Formats: sequence, C-alpha cells, structure tokens
Amino acid sequence: MVFQILLNVIIAVVWMFLSASIDPRTFIVGYLIGVLLIFLMRRYFTARFYLGWIWASIKLILIFLKELALSNWEVLRIVLQPKKLSIKPVIFEYPLELERDWEITLLSALITLTPGTLVVHVSDDQQKLYIHAIDENDVDDAIASIKNSFEKAIKEVSHSW
Repeated sequence: MVFQILLNVIIAVVWMFLSASIDPRTFIVGYLIGVLLIFLMRRYFTARFYLGWIWASIKLILIFLKELALSNWEVLRIVLQPKKLSIKPVIFEYPLELERDWEITLLSALITLTPGTLVVHVSDDQQKLYIHAIDENDVDDAIASIKNSFEKAIKEVSHSW
C-alpha cells in the first residue's frame, strides 16, 4: 500500500515535469492519472488497491462520529433527566473476532471514547473485552451493535492492508 502511494506521487511529479508546470492543478491531474494507472495495474501488486484502504478508513471515522453523536445525546438525556429515567449500568463480556493487537487496541479506544461506555479489561488470551455501559437494557443488542459497526469497520480497514 505504501509503495502504491509513493508510486502515485512519483507519477504525479513526473507528470508535472512533462507538463513543464509547477501548478497544483497539474499535480492533481498527474495524481489522478497515477490513480488510474495503478488501478489498471492493480493485479501486479501484492497489496490491495490503496484507495480501498482509504475508503474503509473514512467509513470507520464516519461510523465513529455517528456513534459519538448518538451516545452524546443519550448521555445528555440521562444527565438532564436522572429522576425520570431508570438507569441500568452493566458490565458485560464482549467476544472478540479481531486477532491483531492494534485492532483490539483500536476497538477498545473507540468504545472507550464513545460516551457511556468504557472498556474495563481485556482478557489475557485477548479473546474477550469487558465493557461497562452506563445504561444498557439488552446486552445482546449492545454486542450486536458493536460487532456490526466498529468491529466490522476495523476488519475492513485491516483487510485492506
């Protein structure tokens, strides 16, 4: 992937030299030509096409921002109306499908950065996370939500490498 990005930049710089222009628009045109060339020659590279990794990373960021906004709203609702709501804090076990250390760390960070949830512990065999949720009625729903959002997006990013 890094090789593809570097090759794309080199193609863009060569395009600038061939065009005899140091204009940013010329670099962008050269970069787009490089993207097209690398896409057409992608079967000769061992790694996947690097724009797939960039797209998967952008999707992960957007999923996190959506979950961040929704959980902020829920925590704000709990804080502003504590007497009207029955809060059910819970610690639950989350089974991991991720294998690499950086994937588990990223998932733990995303869960912890989301208001209302906190990763308390990672099991010694790195197969389970123990998560504290400030208000959770259905643990199975919470597990499914994390699996279908964060973990799925992290798998897409790591598969693109």
